[in-house]
Amino acid sequence: MGYRYLTTPIYYANGHPHLGHLYTTTVADILALHWRRCGDETLLLTGTDEHGINIQRAAESAGRTPQEQVDEISSSFRRTFDEFGLNRFDIFMRTTDPRHVAGAQQFWKRIAAGVSPKGNPNIYKGHYEGWFCAPCAAFKSDDELLKRDDGEVPLCIDHERPVDRVSEESYFFRLSDYQEFLIDVLENQPERIQPEARRNEVLSFVRRGLQDLSISRETRSVSWGIPVPGDSSHVMYVWLDALSNYITALGYGSDDETILNSHWENAVHLVGKDILRFHTVYWWAFLSAAGLSLPKTVYSHGMWLDSKGRKMGKTLGNVVDLTDLKGRFPVESIRYFLLRDMVFGQDGNFGYLNLIERTNADLANGLGNLSSRTLSMIQKYCDGVVPKVRDDVAIAALWPDFEKGLDDVRSRFLASFDRFQFSQALEELWTLIRRADLLISDNKPWVLAKSPEKRAELEAVLRISWETLRWVITLVYPVMPVSCTKLSGLLGFDLVSPNLLQVSLASDSRVSESSEIVFPRLIKEEIMSESNANVAPSIEEAATETIQTNSSEFITIDDFLKVQLRIGEIKVAERIPNADKLLRFEVDLGEGRNRQILAGLAEYYNPESLIGRKVVVVANLKPRKMRGLESEGMICAASLEDSDDNPAIATFLEHVNIGARLK
Repeated sequence: MGYRYLTTPIYYANGHPHLGHLYTTTVADILALHWRRCGDETLLLTGTDEHGINIQRAAESAGRTPQEQVDEISSSFRRTFDEFGLNRFDIFMRTTDPRHVAGAQQFWKRIAAGVSPKGNPNIYKGHYEGWFCAPCAAFKSDDELLKRDDGEVPLCIDHERPVDRVSEESYFFRLSDYQEFLIDVLENQPERIQPEARRNEVLSFVRRGLQDLSISRETRSVSWGIPVPGDSSHVMYVWLDALSNYITALGYGSDDETILNSHWENAVHLVGKDILRFHTVYWWAFLSAAGLSLPKTVYSHGMWLDSKGRKMGKTLGNVVDLTDLKGRFPVESIRYFLLRDMVFGQDGNFGYLNLIERTNADLANGLGNLSSRTLSMIQKYCDGVVPKVRDDVAIAALWPDFEKGLDDVRSRFLASFDRFQFSQALEELWTLIRRADLLISDNKPWVLAKSPEKRAELEAVLRISWETLRWVITLVYPVMPVSCTKLSGLLGFDLVSPNLLQVSLASDSRVSESSEIVFPRLIKEEIMSESNANVAPSIEEAATETIQTNSSEFITIDDFLKVQLRIGEIKVAERIPNADKLLRFEVDLGEGRNRQILAGLAEYYNPESLIGRKVVVVANLKPRKMRGLESEGMICAASLEDSDDNPAIATFLEHVNIGARLK
């Protein structure tokens, strides 16, 4: 048994929960439940971040005090989590909790008492003047702003809302002195940030140079915050306050730091990619300054996009209303979909039709159908008693190395979960389901039952099917605990505390006579009949246009073979001065040198986000010059002709070697 500590971000209490909050918390809930079933003592933390100018303004607008505002929003998060079955957390941290306030102030004191790697005081007082985005709770550099031709206040590049001009006295954290420390960690401890592409983004950001960070606001401009120790005219920067919750929740700064000492070294933070910089660059520097170790891993997941690949937002009218979502779909269908349809670490597409199709294909027609067939046939042909494994030869004839095959799938499933490859882990199990379903269809137990001499073969088919279900349900339980508990009861085995690290076939059991359907099919017309503007656009919208072809547009295989499509990894990505549309890439194609490639993607991609990504490159395209630079290939991307849709760079879910050719 080991100790584990898993955290979601504590969610900013300036608005009600949305799909992004639901996703991160669902993944954390499933992962914590999985680890506990593997025998690890696991603490799960979530909560709300409740200070700062944004909350102060929201409260004023609503005619409330800031405390009333955060009480209402924090309660909203807890209600939503309860509605979606996300109530297995151990700690719900609120940054207005007196324990947190005391711990955060102690964190400030320990940072202030130390010196930076260059021997300078960690914290000093100065004057800050610059742009601040309240929704981001972050100070913005010029390249993070959208300048306006009319000379008006610039916009935050993320929120497209005006930023605030701040000019006031401030305490500063000497972040610039921690640049070499951060580079060393990022280069030599790659496990600290996953996936690799996100680590490369952070490393690129740090290498460009770090500026000292303003970590306080004067109370005359921001009064809703934790007072700076020894100076009541300042409140702590909301991110320094919020990030410290991960340790104050474990008792940091209190008289008893026992849990902190046992769990902190195994901390795993799950965060969206939009807040990765805060959870690595700033947080790690703060921890180092306070003499604390870094979390084991910060894992950055992607964003849910609508079915057309657009970022969800109120202005596009494509946000998912969680109350509407809960009203239309079973909670555990949603849990399964969230883990199955987004490759963790990458963006994914969310739509109601996507959810309907995944539920029907994998749950109703897959796990549900195999369970129903197996239950009914054991009841009918074996009087409800699961047949014994009396004839190994019969089983081996149907499924060679059956027991070893189950063990291999279990091992791959556990390994995929350890790597946060949840979609791949589930695919391993559904491969088993499809094989068992095919076994039944091919061997036709209803025919075998008519011939007494085929009894051993009949029992072998049913035993294999039942045992496959037992393994699948045992492993997938953290994803769908309520449904799996029902299925285990129907199939006659215990799910209370199975040891996932051991392999053995179950003892004899008796199945239930109940005909309950655990995964009913979802009827598209019924679910979509009341769709409204709150529903994310579905894949149905993307399928309304067909592409016409004729024979003159076809090419021969010889034509295709002339084009060399190879896998490359982006090592450098940057904007080209005075070129609004072009990005310059250096791409490794396994040739011993990097190729320079120019691509018109500057309007659609942040260059740092592409570093480390594997892409498809037309490797034998004749070089040409653009803006005085030679481009030695083409990066492939998808987009509809005569469409305003953003292009999407072609990439891969599976591992592929650099230089591999597409055939």
